[in-house]
Amino acid sequence: MAGPLAGLRVVDLTQVLAGPYCTMVLADLGADVIKVEPPGGDMARQWGPHPQGADAASYGGYFASVNRNKRSVCIDIKDPAGREQFLSLLGTADVLIENFRAGVMNGLDLSWEQLHTRFPALVYGSIRGFGDPRTGDSPYRDRPAFDIIAQAMGGLMSVTGEDAAHPMKVGPGIGDIFPAVLAAVGIVAAVREADTTGVGRFVDVAMYDAVLALSERIVYQHSITGKSPEPRGNSHPILCPYGVVPTASGSIAIAAPSDRHWARLARAMGRPELATDPSFATNDARLTNADAVYGAVEAWTRTLPTEAVVEKLAGHVPCGPVNTAADIVADEHVAVRRMIIEVEHPGGRTVQIAGSPIKLADDTAIAHTRAPLLGEHNDEILAELAAHDRGVSGRAITA
Repeated sequence: MAGPLAGLRVVDLTQVLAGPYCTMVLADLGADVIKVEPPGGDMARQWGPHPQGADAASYGGYFASVNRNKRSVCIDIKDPAGREQFLSLLGTADVLIENFRAGVMNGLDLSWEQLHTRFPALVYGSIRGFGDPRTGDSPYRDRPAFDIIAQAMGGLMSVTGEDAAHPMKVGPGIGDIFPAVLAAVGIVAAVREADTTGVGRFVDVAMYDAVLALSERIVYQHSITGKSPEPRGNSHPILCPYGVVPTASGSIAIAAPSDRHWARLARAMGRPELATDPSFATNDARLTNADAVYGAVEAWTRTLPTEAVVEKLAGHVPCGPVNTAADIVADEHVAVRRMIIEVEHPGGRTVQIAGSPIKLADDTAIAHTRAPLLGEHNDEILAELAAHDRGVSGRAITA
């Protein structure tokens, strides 16, 4: 792989979504990510949907989407011989990332302290539901967590939905993906420091913490008003209009929070008098009269198809259609930005997955390799370890 992280080797013990997404971000930027899996493999391999005719040894779309550009080696780190092979692999690595519950690695004699003593420059990254005791011992440290738990506890669901009686999770797995991105940032920062000092760091991101940081608005609102914010549907608690309204053919998001944007929207609607009406002229006034504001906007948007509303507003007032997956696939922006890519899928067909949003100027399009089969690179990686004169046997690596 080419890229700014070329030459960086990442040993990836993670499974499911948060950890694999983090390591995929690093792999997309050129890191050599070696996915170390137990004999049964990452549990996400079995999750669908599965392409028609896919081989039983293959994997579904869930795994394909977040494990591109990686190599897989199957090592049983609970087995003494496997543990030695794993340590040999760490001897060639710059970064280790895992997302087990707190204490699991300690029980395998692979704790941060033990590894730091043996490999002082190694950066050790962890993503857990409630963090690691080394950076703050949460009372929830032993609880397992998934995306929906982080969304619920981090405050995101408390302000998502139509009303307080019906809290709603966000559709995508943001409780996994946002912690993953933050972990990638922390790891790159720690690697930069280790390059200078020769000393690695323990980098820890809790899913709960990440979603709380993502929900930052509710914290200052509560601090200043003394009240916990509640869901407001598709509108905004501070800006108006800033929401989703129906059109004759679908829905569109419109954001006109500044008085300048509101004046432009009013003119486009054929209602220029609304820009100077005291009930609508300022954002505070519009918030007070939000029902009337949205009523006026909807009275206009409902008469036009989505495309016509976009044509009248684009370039003047921030707006955008509420796209389905099919709309996104057909969007020229997505094509020119390479935000949907095709990768080979075992069995001879290709599948589309979301591309990397991190674009580098003056860089050619990065070639993407499909997610690996379980243990696909065993022989290749063993040969590399032998070349490093690690003297490991292949006994604990299983196909």
